[in-house]
Amino acid sequence: MSKKVLVPIADGIEEIEAMCIIDVLRRAGAYVTVASVNKLQVTAAHGVKLVADKLISDCTEIVYDLIALPGGMPGAEHLRDSKELELILKRQQREGRFYAAICASPAVVFQHHGLIGRRKATCYPSFAKQLDNTDAVEDRVVVDDECITSQGPGTALEFAIKLVELLYGKQKAKDVAFPMLAG
Repeated sequence: MSKKVLVPIADGIEEIEAMCIIDVLRRAGAYVTVASVNKLQVTAAHGVKLVADKLISDCTEIVYDLIALPGGMPGAEHLRDSKELELILKRQQREGRFYAAICASPAVVFQHHGLIGRRKATCYPSFAKQLDNTDAVEDRVVVDDECITSQGPGTALEFAIKLVELLYGKQKAKDVAFPMLAG
């Protein structure tokens, strides 16, 4: 069964993280929607141009099994400042569905909007002091209930495979990781 996943993007997001999340989840069979918070084509942190499937404003009424945010600066700030994305994320949390973020986004987006609270989380090391609970900041990927966080570009593949595991199970995660030489 195909799971619905939303990957929000914005100018300045970390392209490795965005593409890794999108690619790995699509390999697993997820229906991934890439939605920009402002315009369809964005310029990522290192100059790569990405084209979204739609705008985030077109996603407000859709139910997703997972919402996964890439990080990067100032991309995470643009994600944080989107009122539509904030409402979608808060509904996702309230309804007990998975929401995930990597790099700066756990601190800049999730912590800012009260989506972490006292949960264990990790993020890019220079943002760790912004988290309320720093018990797990040294971990590469942290799962606490429906909230999944990871550190940055170097942990993106591990993070994306963990998302596959949570959506589809351990065997599917192994089946996706093996041909990529990641498992």
